[in-house]
Amino acid sequence: MSTFKAPKGTYDLLPPDSATYLAVREAISAPLRNSGYGYIETPGFEDVALFARGVGESTDIVTKEMYAFETKGGDQLALRPEGTASVLRAALEANLHKAGSLPVKLWYSGSYYRYERPQKGRYRHFSQVGAEAIGAEDPALDAELIILADQAYRSLGLREFRILLNSLGDQECRPVYRAALQEFLRGLDLDEETRRRIDINPLRVLDDKRADVQKQLTGAPVLRDHLCDACKAYHEEVRSLLTAAGVVFEDDERLVRGLDYYTRTTFEFVHDGLGSQSAVGGGGRYDGLSEMIGGPALPSVGWALGVDRTVLALRAEGVELDLPSPTSVFAVPLGEEARRALFGIVARLRQDGVAADFAYGGKGLKAAMKAANRSGARYTLVAGERDLAEGVVQLKEMETGEQTAVPLDSVVAEVAARLA
Repeated sequence: MSTFKAPKGTYDLLPPDSATYLAVREAISAPLRNSGYGYIETPGFEDVALFARGVGESTDIVTKEMYAFETKGGDQLALRPEGTASVLRAALEANLHKAGSLPVKLWYSGSYYRYERPQKGRYRHFSQVGAEAIGAEDPALDAELIILADQAYRSLGLREFRILLNSLGDQECRPVYRAALQEFLRGLDLDEETRRRIDINPLRVLDDKRADVQKQLTGAPVLRDHLCDACKAYHEEVRSLLTAAGVVFEDDERLVRGLDYYTRTTFEFVHDGLGSQSAVGGGGRYDGLSEMIGGPALPSVGWALGVDRTVLALRAEGVELDLPSPTSVFAVPLGEEARRALFGIVARLRQDGVAADFAYGGKGLKAAMKAANRSGARYTLVAGERDLAEGVVQLKEMETGEQTAVPLDSVVAEVAARLA
């Protein structure tokens, strides 16, 4: 036993399960790569102030969940709790918004960190794939991103997820709603910490998951009734575009999400098979975030989908991904001369793009064939002294057990032809 274990609230990705996670990342990113989104990667830690300003000082993420620390040089840094603020910071720093036509369309994949109470579907270290369209205010962009996420989930075989949709208004109409909501909330029986939120960001109270709070919110004013004409028209256009694309969604007037930077369109993907942690992803429009972190006005929209929770959703639906075997050919040498000969053949197969492995460690025939079975290979190459003397290698099809003697100089071509 090792002396050390993975930190509480984290997990290790190990084969064969890790192949599923890789397939999920690939499936989520594929529609983005086909839609003009370029890959971006940012550091795993950033200036604390980036998240305090962008995510919001009143959010649980900043006040309770962020891993913040001081470096030896005195810098105040934090492990990134989400991706949008980092991506926007990087785009601004590199002046991507000045490099060509807007929007700047970016996608990313990585690990994020929040100090939360560990439970199924909620970890302190988790993985997301995200997308951001920076620098354009267009309902078609909002719809595009929702459609691409829907496409990604359906390509994985998921069917029992729901898309929740709402509008949070803008700087014109949200203050009117904010005042009405504050007046309502001040009349409720809430704890001191929640009451402080009423003054800082009352919409966050609507996002409170506690049953006793939610019960009191019955009859709370809804943003839909306070939207200005521009926000109403914008939201209706998003809804119309989604409907035209055949994407089914549910209007959720209580949906606010957990981050302060959202404006207008906000959405969430939920899967009822995951219990209390039902959200598998979400996002929205954040037109004022660039200015919050010191940049120019750059209306933007984006989302992040949880890889961990998507895997849990697949399991909840009983979806088995059709994953290719990591090995197509497994070589079993019997003797030192065969070892050198087959090792050379394996090297040439790999150069030709064939997934091939080798019985390392001088295993006997029985142990080596067990390893070949475990590898999932379609074919096994077996050779001993007699085979080499005859200038052949035994090519065995693992499923049928059929074995054929193939000349040494044509093994690579024969294998490639059979796999094709």
